Amino acid sequence: MTRSGSLTTGLKRLAACGALLGLVAIGTTAAPKPAEAWWAHGGGWGGGYYHGGGWCCGVGVGIYVPPIVVAPAPVYVPPPVYAPAPVYYAPTPAYYAPPQRAWIPAHWQNGYWIPGHWD
Repeated sequence: MTRSGSLTTGLKRLAACGALLGLVAIGTTAAPKPAEAWWAHGGGWGGGYYHGGGWCCGVGVGIYVPPIVVAPAPVYVPPPVYAPAPVYYAPTPAYYAPPQRAWIPAHWQNGYWIPGHWD
């Protein structure tokens, strides 16, 4: 019993540590970061402006190359030409539903049995 008890305790501790590490990783990833320009965070070619980066040995001398954007040439399209408005706008006629028919239940009439019917 001691072996299975210690195994269960060890698995619980391992699961708790894994859950804690997962929460720490999610928190680190989701933490807000400063909004710096591409040349100020140390990435790209030549390091960063604030970090004294460079091609070699952190001297601070480097070539800063802006990101290259490849896009198609701009196309200027004239605005669309719409048809002129009609001279007179007649709204569609209103819908008039047919009159409702009444249900007449079965009854006796002049000595005859009349089953139920619509009026």
